[in-house]
Amino acid sequence: MATRCSFENSNEIGVFSALTNSYCLAGIGGSENFYSDLEAELRDHIPVLHATISGCRFVGRTTVGNVRGLLIPNTATDQELQHLRNSLPDQVVVQRIEERFSALGNVISTNDHVALIHPDTDRETEEIISDVLGVEVFRQTVGGQALVGSYAKFTNQGGMVHPRTTIQDMEELSSLLQVPLVAGTVNRGSDVLGGGMIVNDWCAFCGLDTTGTEISVLESIFKLQRRNNNSMMGAAGTSAEPMDIVMDMRSSLIDQLS
Repeated sequence: MATRCSFENSNEIGVFSALTNSYCLAGIGGSENFYSDLEAELRDHIPVLHATISGCRFVGRTTVGNVRGLLIPNTATDQELQHLRNSLPDQVVVQRIEERFSALGNVISTNDHVALIHPDTDRETEEIISDVLGVEVFRQTVGGQALVGSYAKFTNQGGMVHPRTTIQDMEELSSLLQVPLVAGTVNRGSDVLGGGMIVNDWCAFCGLDTTGTEISVLESIFKLQRRNNNSMMGAAGTSAEPMDIVMDMRSSLIDQLS
C-alpha cells in the first residue's frame, strides 16, 4: 500500500528519508506527523531511525542502501557513523566511502540484487557498492539522465523510471534488473522519482501531491495492492490490467511531455 505524506511542507519526502527492507532513515526535524506515518506502517517490521548526514537532514539523497548495507559519504561525521552502526540491525554493514559525488542517493539506485550507478562514478566506489551491498553493478543512464538515483526507483518486485525513457531503454533496464519497469511520475507530474517517494517490497510513501492515477501505477508496478483492496477491481470483479493503468498514466502525462 502507498501512503501520502509530507516532510514539514515538502512533498519531496525521498530527500529527507530512505527506506529498505531492513531499516528506514528519517531526517531529524520533520513534523511528528511524518514520523507517525512511517512508524505506523513500519515499526512492526523494521526500525525507523532519526539521523543526520554532515549535520544535515537530507538523508535520502546523501545515503544509499539495501537489506545488507548502507553507504554514506565521507562528509559524514564519526558520531553520525557510530550512531548508524549502533542503531541499525547487526547484519547491516555501514560503510563511509570516498566519492566525489557525495549525494550518493542521486547517483546510485539499488535493490537487494542489482545497482545502477552514474557512468562517471569512481571505480573504487563501484567495487565498494558491490562488496557492501552484495549486488551486481551496472553503469547506466535513465531517460538520458545520468542521475540514476533521482530518475529511477526499483525494488525486488518492480521499478519506475523517468517518463521520457524509451521502450527500448526500458526493456534493456528491465533485462538488467530482472524486474518489470514502467515509466511514471509522482507528486502530480514530477519526474524526480527518487526525491518524491520511498519504497520497499511491501510498502511505499509518496508526497501529498501524488494523484490517484500515479498511486495506482505505483501500487501496481511495485505489487503493493492489499489482497482485500477492491479499488483495483473491475465491474465483473476481476483485477484491472496493469497495462490499462499505465495507459491512463501516460494519458495524464500528455500535457507535460508535449
